[in-house]
Amino acid sequence: MAVLIDPPLWPKHGTVWSHLVSDHSIEELRAFAQRAGVPPRAFDLDHYDVPAERYDELVAAGAEPVPPRELVRRLAASGLRVTPRERRARRTGSALG
Repeated sequence: MAVLIDPPLWPKHGTVWSHLVSDHSIEELRAFAQRAGVPPRAFDLDHYDVPAERYDELVAAGAEPVPPRELVRRLAASGLRVTPRERRARRTGSALG
């Protein structure tokens, strides 16, 4: 059971971003993010998007640094991963199927 963070590699809005996830529960992830001062608006269904300047701070707070593929693998294995198809459906409010 861990909160994981991948390296800041994902460009957007003039910076690069990391993903912060839990391999145990959304509750664990939300509690960690709240303690670390990550704003709720950074939550995206199964992860938080965090800017590069927060990476070292979040690792120091206890997030385990992992490569992107390991982060996705562990998130999927936990059953918490929201697939791209599910993400689109939730954002548009449409039913899957």
